[in-house]
Amino acid sequence: MDIEMIASLGLGSADQLADKALAAAAEAGVKVCVAVVDRAGYPLVFKRHPGAPFHSIDIALDKAYTVVSFGPATGKWEARLAKGSEQLRHGLMQRQRFVGFGGGLPVKHEGVLVGAIGISGGSEAQDVAFAEAALAGLLAGG
Repeated sequence: MDIEMIASLGLGSADQLADKALAAAAEAGVKVCVAVVDRAGYPLVFKRHPGAPFHSIDIALDKAYTVVSFGPATGKWEARLAKGSEQLRHGLMQRQRFVGFGGGLPVKHEGVLVGAIGISGGSEAQDVAFAEAALAGLLAGG
């Protein structure tokens, strides 16, 4: 029998990531939705500021899901798709949960993908910055 043991993000770290992202967004005066998923793409934590856009709920979840599905941050897809064929661009953009713009970042432990964070509600650059701040805060242990 062939069995693989795959490392995955824990609930405590997921909760910390979400809280750090919400704090960074609040400091900037932006209302966002934050989704943190495990290595399989299942939600561990979802939090949102009251008043965050309703569509941002699914977008945040889908950003995180896209990251664990493929590996790179969602913001990397624009350049990758520009180099690919029309069929590739059209095919991926038509996937129901695929997000090809910034705000989804991988969560890695010792170089291994263990989960992802997705943020939606601000501009693309703001969503990325809030996710980066959350990751930096978690890695710093603070």
